[in-house]
Amino acid sequence: MKLSKIVLIALLAMGALFLAAEMTSALAQEAVDATAAAAEGEDGEVSITFFQLLRLGGAFMIPLIGLSVATVGLVIYNAIMLREKNFIRPEVVQTLREQLESVDVEGARQTCEENPCVVANIVGAGLDRITSEDLDPAFIEKAMEESSAEELNGPYLFVALLSIIATISPMVGLLGTVSGMIKAFRNIAFGGMGRPEELATNISEALMTTASGLSVGIPAMFAFFFFKTRYAKMTAQIARYTGDCYHALVDGVKRSANG
Repeated sequence: MKLSKIVLIALLAMGALFLAAEMTSALAQEAVDATAAAAEGEDGEVSITFFQLLRLGGAFMIPLIGLSVATVGLVIYNAIMLREKNFIRPEVVQTLREQLESVDVEGARQTCEENPCVVANIVGAGLDRITSEDLDPAFIEKAMEESSAEELNGPYLFVALLSIIATISPMVGLLGTVSGMIKAFRNIAFGGMGRPEELATNISEALMTTASGLSVGIPAMFAFFFFKTRYAKMTAQIARYTGDCYHALVDGVKRSANG
């Protein structure tokens, strides 16, 4: 991964950390009101800070907040990177087709080097297999297939990470729920029925981690399917454009041989 991409994700994650704190604090407000009302009085106003939220949800809130930050960062990153100009540049494809139809291999290579995009990189990989003595279409097609797999695998990784987060987040929340309920029943076993504030804290932890896990997982799943659909559409277009360039070269070679 390029350094600029790493810096981009890091900056987005730093900003998303504060956003995640504000969003998840709203989920905990109702549970905190019930616990604090006994100490503050029914007319007292209750406020919650980020660190109080962490204590309320327990240790499992830390990975959930990290997953929420990663989700925001990946959504913004995919929205920026999965654009047509980064994958397909129609004006570059048109220039390549014209050059390949006239069997201007050197000109096509220069065009690919000067206008980097996924289509140009794939076509350029095929042109690199051409030597002065041999212009075998089978070698060119094989090189383009290999380059296509390499070029398209990288961007999809960041889309697939959203699916992983959507799967892991509810499981982490469920684990926090189980942990909170275990603590609640343990307090009951040791006479916790006489200390309702401790039971409320344990139950709040259980409910908070569940709500947080679902709040992260559901948007991440929607984002995954959205970007997966966009990615699939772009890969289909890339296959068509690279196929057009390949056939333009083959046709140009045949015309040159017949002429």
